[in-house]
Amino acid sequence: MTTTIPNIEAYPKQFLLRDGTVVTLRPLVGGDQVRLLEFFRRVPEGERYYLKENVASPEVIQDWTSNLDYRRVIPIIALTGDKIVADATLHRSHSWARSHIGEIRIVVDPNYRELGLGRKLIQELLDIAAMLGLNRVIFELVAQREKAAIAAAESVGFREVGVLKGWIRDILGKEQDLVIMEMPLKDYQLLS
Repeated sequence: MTTTIPNIEAYPKQFLLRDGTVVTLRPLVGGDQVRLLEFFRRVPEGERYYLKENVASPEVIQDWTSNLDYRRVIPIIALTGDKIVADATLHRSHSWARSHIGEIRIVVDPNYRELGLGRKLIQELLDIAAMLGLNRVIFELVAQREKAAIAAAESVGFREVGVLKGWIRDILGKEQDLVIMEMPLKDYQLLS
C-alpha cells in the first residue's frame, strides 16, 4: 500500500448528517473487507447493476482491500459506528496525458440518502483532488436514475459537459443516457 493521501493526519473526520446521525470519514484499509462487502450487499441489486464492477462479489472486494494503491485510487468510507454507510473513490490515471484529471465515484446506503452525506463525500474528494494538484474532476451519472446525485454535484459546482445518449443499458435492455459532469479545480475553495 502506498500512502499518498494528502492531509492523512486529518482522519478520521466526524460530522453530523441532517438527521443528527454522527458519521465518521476515513480512508479504506485492508481490514474493512467484510464491512465493505456487507455495505455493497445492502445496496439494491438494481442500483449495483450500474456500477463499473460487481461489488457484491467477495473476490472483487478482496482485491480492492488487499491491493490498496492510493496513488491510483483513494477510497474514503463513511461509517456510523462500525457500519460502512457510503463508499467514495477518487480515481487517478497513471497516463501522463490524463494525470491532471480525476474521476469520482460515490455509493451511499439507501437509508442514509438525502441527509447531506453524498454532498459531503463529493466535497471531501474534491478537497483531496485539489490538494493533489489535479486540474479537474469528472463524475459520470446515469441521467434517468441518479437525479439526486446530479443535483448534489451541481450544488458544489459541477457542471454538465456532455450527455452520451443511450450509452448505458438498464437491466431490461432499455437505453439510458450517461451524463458527464466536470469540476474545474482552479476556482475550487477547499472546505477541509
